[in-house]
Amino acid sequence: MARRYLLGFDVGSSSVKASLTDVDSGAIAASAFYPEHEAPIMAVKAGWAEQDPQMWWDNAKLSLRKIMNETGARGEDILAVGISYQMHGLVCVDKDQQVLRPSIIWCDSRAVPYGERAFRELGEDLCLRNLLNSPGNFTAAKLAWVKENEPALFDRIDKIMFPGDYIAMKLSGEVKTTISGLSEGMMWDFTAKKPAKFLLDYFGFPESILPEVVPTFSVQSVVGKAAADELGLKEGTPVSYRAGDQPNNAVSLNVFNPGEIASTAGTSGVVYGVLGDVNYDPKSRVNTFAHANYTTSLDRLGVLLCINGTGILNAWVHRNVAPEMGYAEMNELAATVPIGAEGVTVIPFGNGAERVLENKEIGCSVNGLNFNKHHRAHLVRAAQEGIVFSFCYGMEVMKKMGMDIKKIHAGKANMFLSPLFRDTLAGVSGATIELYETDGSAGAAKGAGIGAGIYKDHNEAFATLKRLDVIEPDEANRAAYLAAYANWKRELAVHLGE
Repeated sequence: MARRYLLGFDVGSSSVKASLTDVDSGAIAASAFYPEHEAPIMAVKAGWAEQDPQMWWDNAKLSLRKIMNETGARGEDILAVGISYQMHGLVCVDKDQQVLRPSIIWCDSRAVPYGERAFRELGEDLCLRNLLNSPGNFTAAKLAWVKENEPALFDRIDKIMFPGDYIAMKLSGEVKTTISGLSEGMMWDFTAKKPAKFLLDYFGFPESILPEVVPTFSVQSVVGKAAADELGLKEGTPVSYRAGDQPNNAVSLNVFNPGEIASTAGTSGVVYGVLGDVNYDPKSRVNTFAHANYTTSLDRLGVLLCINGTGILNAWVHRNVAPEMGYAEMNELAATVPIGAEGVTVIPFGNGAERVLENKEIGCSVNGLNFNKHHRAHLVRAAQEGIVFSFCYGMEVMKKMGMDIKKIHAGKANMFLSPLFRDTLAGVSGATIELYETDGSAGAAKGAGIGAGIYKDHNEAFATLKRLDVIEPDEANRAAYLAAYANWKRELAVHLGE
């Protein structure tokens, strides 16, 4: 029996991962990532962050070669290709599809003044109503920086695109993008339901600079001869899905409908919820984008809450408070003290300005410490609780936007490996947590299966998604969890000067 695979690429700033997923079983046949150590980010000046798009392509080829060799797969065994990518990056090409400059990636902050000025001069109401966000430091503002500071180069730009669009261009020879992508770059008008002409006009960008828009789930293009020869793929293989990393993480966890939530808790933490109505936070404490299944006739919005001080705080505690322990031992230590850590609270915002705090940078602090009563177990527990409480603080914003949070989907990784973290999140939010075995490249592969019509819909595509654990809210301790959260919010209010 012939093997049938779907290929997914996940283009991150650290590495590019490739996965082959078996169409019939849904299992990951093989996966690999390159480089094995973190990919370089160029920072010519403070606050800058750039990467060479060719590096992404080279790493994609190396990852693919490894999994093809490992499985013995042939090009004709791969039925479709999907792509997940780091959001908000800017790639500029000329009419010959040659890259004109390194990509200005998501964590580059040089464009902040351009976005803030546009927000002020265009009017906050107009931007929030039509873009659902401030232009901020997103892709359109990055292009405005290029136009002002590199005008000769700007004049040579034929098309701009996002990192996933670049990989699709290398595969197919065609430059295309999606509504979801344009919304991430602040170039989609949710009121007019077309590219945001008022913003393009404000910055002086011709509409022709945008690629052709294709549906997220569709045969967007096919693998061309050059890429087929270079990668060992079959010419004509559909390229049938692309999405930014956070929408794709939600797709990977089968999160498509209003009220469903996907969460990650690595170095930073994300809560990404689907909203069925066009809405925004008037203070821009969360970002709203078109979800992967948004269309002009179906409102599916992805509301993105990002907390910078998540796993990075837990890792700091590990290094400095319990260096001789593994993380599992540290979790057991934390569980020896009661909910609320007997009055110790940790405000976890020590990794830069936090959008959920309206871009204030208040730092990390430990409060309520009693030298005669508390010890390191209290610190370890309070740190994990502080991370959870910051999630719940942001989720309150999402609830005010109309999101009913009853279930949280997450991969069983990073902070979600901690029973204390999981139990606290369920206990405070009142939501059931479901943990799954998946990753971004596998999600992109299944997205490609949907887009190519191999699966009839997302329910069929993710029918084999392996659920590893379910955590229900502990009603017996709900009052204790809520009291600890209330105490944490009082401390946060003091630090915010409220």
